[in-house]
Amino acid sequence: MSFPWPEPGTPLADVITPMPVIDEDRLAANIARAQAYMLAHGKAFRPHIKTHKILSVARAQMDAGAVGINCQKLTEAEVFAEGGFQDILITYNLLGAARLTRLRALNDRVARLSVVADSAVTVAGYAAAFAGSKPLSVLVECDTGGGRVGVQTPAAAVALAETIAAAPGLIFAGLLTYPAPGGAARVEAFLAETMALLAAKGIDCPVRSNGGSPDLWQAHLVPSATEHRAGTYVYNDRSMLRAGECGPEDLAMHVLATVVSRPTDTRAVLDAGSKALTSDLLGFTDYGEIAGLPGARITGLSEEHAVVDLSACTADLPQVGDQVRVIPNHTCVVSNLFDRMVFHRGGVVTRVEDVAARGTVW
Repeated sequence: MSFPWPEPGTPLADVITPMPVIDEDRLAANIARAQAYMLAHGKAFRPHIKTHKILSVARAQMDAGAVGINCQKLTEAEVFAEGGFQDILITYNLLGAARLTRLRALNDRVARLSVVADSAVTVAGYAAAFAGSKPLSVLVECDTGGGRVGVQTPAAAVALAETIAAAPGLIFAGLLTYPAPGGAARVEAFLAETMALLAAKGIDCPVRSNGGSPDLWQAHLVPSATEHRAGTYVYNDRSMLRAGECGPEDLAMHVLATVVSRPTDTRAVLDAGSKALTSDLLGFTDYGEIAGLPGARITGLSEEHAVVDLSACTADLPQVGDQVRVIPNHTCVVSNLFDRMVFHRGGVVTRVEDVAARGTVW
């Protein structure tokens, strides 16, 4: 029996919950606003599609002026290549014969494919796989304060760039970083020093790719960067709201949920547990904010239930059967929990879209 996905024209009040819903007008405004900012500051914009994983949303980003898309995993990129996207950057060290075989096939299918590396081991794998075939563009990933992956110094970046440039089947394409929020000055210093060292060796560095939605509106503070990558901005979420990167009117995703129990005067239970709301806290002490219920706190998630503490709620308390809207802490994870996403305008369903790259984590 197939799931009864809502038809266009269905009121959201009649949508079966739990269900993420996307506001069409807010989505379009978020895309337009970010692209306009990048154009005003002379930056190429490369949206990270991990936030939505939906082909039509990526097409809207490209139609607005994006130069290409950013994927995080190989299988995610394969889905979007199948969907017709021809400029793809994969920001992940790709290792092992199975992945590299598929990467070579992907490189043959798209006009422009780029990957990253932060070690000689990763570069050696690329070189062995691509010797004698269509060359692969490789950017050196740099740690400019994010504390995750990346070479640690400009000197190390230059050394790896030289290794890439000398390797058969590879093209050194530039530098890439995903910094900590507020790290513009550190990014600029790292990029500027590395570019100077590369220039002294006669090595061209055409792309300098900076990233992150938390620093999207500070991209102009990194003049050495040629492009910026961002994902969460397209929907926004509670963490972006807390960071001051968006307002309530920019929140394009909510998770519809239904109150299924009121066991006490101060407790409600929703039908959206860890399989519908991300368990990411991102520094919060609860699991999402319920719109229109100030003071209510989602204090615990089990697989199919969310426990809500109503003791400090200053609004009329929800009753069994009431539908609520949850602002998730981290929208990107929510997208990977659902097969389809419901879009609406003014509380009326406009379309239902497949989350085409759901589960593409390899």
